[in-house]
Amino acid sequence: MDSHPTTGGHSVRTRSQHQRRKRIVQAAAALASRGGVEAMQMRTVAERAGVALGTLYRYFPSKMDLVVAVVGEEIDLLESSIERRPPGATTPSSRAVDVLMRATRGLMREPELADALIRSLIMAEVQTPFGDRMTGLLLRVSADGLTLDAASEEQLDLAGSLASVWVQELLEMLRGRRTYDQIQRRIETAAARLLSDI
Repeated sequence: MDSHPTTGGHSVRTRSQHQRRKRIVQAAAALASRGGVEAMQMRTVAERAGVALGTLYRYFPSKMDLVVAVVGEEIDLLESSIERRPPGATTPSSRAVDVLMRATRGLMREPELADALIRSLIMAEVQTPFGDRMTGLLLRVSADGLTLDAASEEQLDLAGSLASVWVQELLEMLRGRRTYDQIQRRIETAAARLLSDI
């Protein structure tokens, strides 16, 4: 009988920790969307999230850990949007293009944040889940629910290569060297070649 209150208290504490973490990540994303990675100063993030600086460092030991969390949040949003409205195209490559162009539109609504995320991925000193998660997402939509664990090495390489092409194209767009239409055309070409046998 005595264990129930403890369990209840623990779940409340866990929920409040989860909410605090989410508040920190949202504060960091809001700052990055206005001024890029440079604006994500740890003290400013803590103030905006309404937490002590020490608390922030307990959740995120470095600025790069915080960037990784913001990247994760963006992928969560993309995945939930795809679950709500799965790609309706008939070919694997068209479904993959749908997902990547949806992700592009989402990121380009916040170009400063997109720039911060892409640059931090390229210079990441910590392991980011971004590549694996995008690869997994592309496999699921293009190969009828195929998971990372069930995919062959070749399937992983092909989907991973397409994700890498997309990141590079996004970077070119952020630098002003590509238009949205050019990115779509290049992604369509790459997807058609890479995913033809997936």
